[in-house]
Amino acid sequence: MRISRAEIYAGRALLLGLMAITILPFVSIFMTALHPSGTLPRGLEWPDDPQWGNFVEAFEVANMAALLRSSTFIVLAVVPVALVMATMAGFAIGLLRIPGARALLLLFVFGLTLPFEGIITPLYFLEREMGLLDTRFAIVLPLIALFMPFGVFWMRAHFANMPSDVTEAARVDGANTWALFWRIHVPLARPAIASLGVLMAVWSWNQFLLALVLVEDPTQRTMAGALGAFQGHYATDIPLLCAGTILILLPTLVVYVVFQRHIIAALLQGSVKG
Repeated sequence: MRISRAEIYAGRALLLGLMAITILPFVSIFMTALHPSGTLPRGLEWPDDPQWGNFVEAFEVANMAALLRSSTFIVLAVVPVALVMATMAGFAIGLLRIPGARALLLLFVFGLTLPFEGIITPLYFLEREMGLLDTRFAIVLPLIALFMPFGVFWMRAHFANMPSDVTEAARVDGANTWALFWRIHVPLARPAIASLGVLMAVWSWNQFLLALVLVEDPTQRTMAGALGAFQGHYATDIPLLCAGTILILLPTLVVYVVFQRHIIAALLQGSVKG
């Protein structure tokens, strides 16, 4: 079916409109961050004298150097463990189809419906009894568990769509289950694993609620917890607050730009071409 020129232009106009709606808030925050401290800018207004020092001041006020180290530790502790567990569980449920796979999948799907807010109170009392409060592991362990439903569902969808010919050929060549997983299917699942890792890293980096409730020491929280440093006097300093927001968002934007091809490849991957 041939697409008319009007449909092409309409599609492009829609995409441009959506792009503008997405980008304009970031542009507004960036322009506001360049205004003199203590002022209240009006809309999209470029300042006569851009105050680039607001970013340095926001970095120092929020003690972001310590938060960078804390967020990096949390990401490195959460993502590898969660990826390994989700990949192995997705392989067992989606490709091996172990006994009870359907019931297990339903349990993981049910886990997708549980909001962080709904479990934060019992989680607080549980970690208090375990002596984990006010430590980074108070964030790491719950995040690993909370990422499992989505991670297993994501990897199960990949392995379930793999052609059976690949598995049968490996079995004929004498591959056992471990060799089938590690040598055959893990290399083929690299786009899905990489994109899932990017998502988990971004979610861990930006985690705010768990860090705020379970950790009292600001230097033990994630980068998103840096916004708490602007309470009180700095909460009314809009340019400084926007500068801090830009600094917190910047690592996430860089990760998405660098790994966007992996994410797109995982979303489009549904078959293996011989």
